[in-house]
Amino acid sequence: MDPRISMLTLGVTDLEASTQFYRDGLGLPEYESDGDVTFFKTAGAWLALYPRTALAEDASVCADGDGFRGMSIAHNVESKRDVDTVLEDASDAGATIRKPARETDWGGYSGYFADPDDFLWEVAWNPDMDLTG
Repeated sequence: MDPRISMLTLGVTDLEASTQFYRDGLGLPEYESDGDVTFFKTAGAWLALYPRTALAEDASVCADGDGFRGMSIAHNVESKRDVDTVLEDASDAGATIRKPARETDWGGYSGYFADPDDFLWEVAWNPDMDLTG
C-alpha cells in the first residue's frame, strides 16, 4: 500500500448544514458534485461529507454509534496566531470550542473544535515539523 491518505469521509446527520459549515463558515472550496455527497479539495487529502446512515450502510455497520469516535482531524498552521484565528473562525461558523488554544507539552500550540456532528478538529502549530504543505 502506498503511504498516503487521499480522502477523509465524515458521516454527517444533516448534509446541507454540514456543507454550509465547511463551505461558508470555514471557507473550504467545494467541488461540484451530485448532491448526495459533498467534496472539498484541500492542500492534502480531500474531505467528503456523506449522510451518516448511508455511510454506515455502505460500510455494512450500524449507524447508531455515538460519543467519542477515537480520532481527530488535524489542521496544521504556520503560527500560534493562525491557531487562534482558525479557532475563532470555526467558533464564528458554529463550531464548539472543546479545548481553547494553549502551549503543548511537545513544544507547540494547539486547540480543538467540534463541527456540527461533533467531529473533533485539532488546530495546531508545530515548531519542529512543517505539516502545512
